[in-house]
Amino acid sequence: MQGSARRRPFPAAAPGSPLPAGPLYPGRHGAVKGEDTFKTSPFHLDLWFYFTLQNWVLDFGRPIAMIILPLEWFPLNKPSAGDYFHMAYNVITPFLLLKLIERSPKTLPRSMVYVSIITFVMGASIHLVGDSVNHRLIFSGYQHHLSVRENPIIRNLKPETLIDSFELLYYYDEYLGHSMWYIPFFLILFIYFTGCFTPAAQRSRVPAAALLLMGPSSLYYWYLVTEGQIFILYIFTFFAMMALVMHQRRKGLVLDSNGLFLFASFSIALLLIAAWVGWLWNDKILRKKYPGVIYIPEPWAFYTLHVSTLHAAKESF
Repeated sequence: MQGSARRRPFPAAAPGSPLPAGPLYPGRHGAVKGEDTFKTSPFHLDLWFYFTLQNWVLDFGRPIAMIILPLEWFPLNKPSAGDYFHMAYNVITPFLLLKLIERSPKTLPRSMVYVSIITFVMGASIHLVGDSVNHRLIFSGYQHHLSVRENPIIRNLKPETLIDSFELLYYYDEYLGHSMWYIPFFLILFIYFTGCFTPAAQRSRVPAAALLLMGPSSLYYWYLVTEGQIFILYIFTFFAMMALVMHQRRKGLVLDSNGLFLFASFSIALLLIAAWVGWLWNDKILRKKYPGVIYIPEPWAFYTLHVSTLHAAKESF
């Protein structure tokens, strides 16, 4: 009818009133985007490259930088080069993880991502302090292949309550710090992995650049699991990935190039861990350091036991 008001698809909101619920105004958290249909996401070469590079330089390179650089540059009562590496890692890594989540073709649970990132930063910061002191003890003769109380420089401390303080420091470094660091780290990777599926008809190949990054990425996960002593967390994450892949396959969905890269990196890392354990299976000293059913020696314990003593023997000649 001419002159009558046109029908509006949604009621207008009164001034000061909340916006009406509807497709134009989805909820902030857990909302489903209009583009949440499964689609192929391009391989994130830039993010994966930066992620792998900073993991190797800022995480694996921390203790190496501290050992190689002259001690005069970083006195033992001041932060070391490794500490500055750790500080940069604590800022860059959560930023890259957030950028990775943003590029997911699916809407992911934001609240869980935010809480995980906050916990990650807190745990990595706790680890920064404990790891800084523990690595500096190496210059005083501390041996990582021995427990705190078995170390010659620790067991003769007086009063004996000081030993309890060092054990508390070790707990913050190796247990609490690692748990608050690695649990949210793997949780965020798994959350991102849930959005890496596409219809089988749109299956994408892994680009050559991804194949080149796969080796360094897998080797870093090997280091992360062995040095961080987080094999149970890692294997549960890997099994959850496998279960999700099989579940989505029944729906006709397969991994896209980013999901294939992440899943292949975890798979190769598992083979590297098995080879590492098999190589050191009969090491009696490391067996004493890591008792129990799950025997996975730390690379730096191996270094202080075999490599550093070998270097000391060569220097004596």
